[in-house]
Amino acid sequence: MTERDLDMRTVISLIADATAAPSMHNAQPWRFRLVTGEQLLLLRADPSRAMRHTDPDDRALHIGCGAALFNLRVAAAHAGLSPRVRLLPDDGDPYALAEVRLADATGTGPGADDLARLYPAVRERHTSRYPFDEKDLPEDVRDALRAAAAQEGAELLFPGPWHAETVLDLVHDAESRDALDPSGQEDLQRWTRLGPEADIATDGVPEYAFGPRRRDGRAPLRDFAGRRPVADRGTVSFESSPHLALLSTPGDAPSDWLRAGQALERVLLEATSAGLAGSLTSHPLESGDLRTLARDPVTGRGHVQMVLRLGYGPRGPATPRRPVRDVLDVS
Repeated sequence: MTERDLDMRTVISLIADATAAPSMHNAQPWRFRLVTGEQLLLLRADPSRAMRHTDPDDRALHIGCGAALFNLRVAAAHAGLSPRVRLLPDDGDPYALAEVRLADATGTGPGADDLARLYPAVRERHTSRYPFDEKDLPEDVRDALRAAAAQEGAELLFPGPWHAETVLDLVHDAESRDALDPSGQEDLQRWTRLGPEADIATDGVPEYAFGPRRRDGRAPLRDFAGRRPVADRGTVSFESSPHLALLSTPGDAPSDWLRAGQALERVLLEATSAGLAGSLTSHPLESGDLRTLARDPVTGRGHVQMVLRLGYGPRGPATPRRPVRDVLDVS
C-alpha cells in the first residue's frame, strides 16, 4: 500500500458520508481532524453532545461515533483508499476514539470490495418510525446480518418469541420510568425539533421524523413528541409481533462500544441493501437492571448494546446533518 495526497474535496466527501451515521437522538457527537502531512484522520467524541441523564457513561456516544467510523471506512474503500484503524489511540484522552490512516487500496483484496459494496446504502439508510409488514425475514437475510455483526466482533441475535416478549416488556418498563421521572425527558426534549425549528435544524430529531402515534401493536419505538402537540401526525396500528434483533459484544468497555457501533452500522447497511427498513432503541438499555434482563435468557452471553427493529416498510425521511465545516478541523 502506498500513501497519496488527499485533496480537500475527497476529505469533505469522506466526512459527509461518515456523518450520515445514526446516533442517539441524532445528536451527532463526533468531531474529525485531518492531519494533512500524515494522511491521517482523527475521530474524537464531542462531550457537549452527550446525554447527561440517559447515557451518563457515554456508551451510546461511543456507539454513535463507532457507526460514523464504519461509514468512513466504507466511503474510503469506495474512494479507492484503504483505512487502517487504531481504536483509542491515546490512553490519557478518553475522547480520542480512533485514528484512521488512509493509503491506496491497490491489491488489498476482498475486504475492501466488501466495504465498497455497501456504499450506496450509506445515503439510503434512514431510521423508520413507521409500521412494518408482519412478513417474516428470510433466513438467508438473517444469516447475512448475523455475519455482518460477526465481521466487526459482535453478535446479532434474533430472539425467540418468549425472549422477544421480555424485551418488549422491558421497553414498556423504561417508558413507565420516564413517566415517573421528569428528568428522564430532559435529553429527549433537548434534541427534538418542533414547528419552524424542524425546517432549519442541523441536528436532533425533527417532528417530521417522529412517525405516527401508535394506536396498537408492540413496535418498540420511543415517542419523541411525548405530550407535546405535533400537527398532522396521525395515529396508526403497528405490527403486533415486531422482528427484533439484539446486538451484543463480549465485553462492555469503550473499545467494545466502538466495535458495537461499527457492527451496528454494518448490519444496518446490509439490511438496507436487502430492502429492509429499520429503527433502533436503547430505551430498555439505559437502566442497568433492565439492560441485564435483555440478555439472552438461555446463554446469558455478552452485553446487549442495541435493540434493532427490522422489517419491510417505508424507510422514513432523512434527518438533518451538521455541515462538514462544523465537524472537521484541519491541521
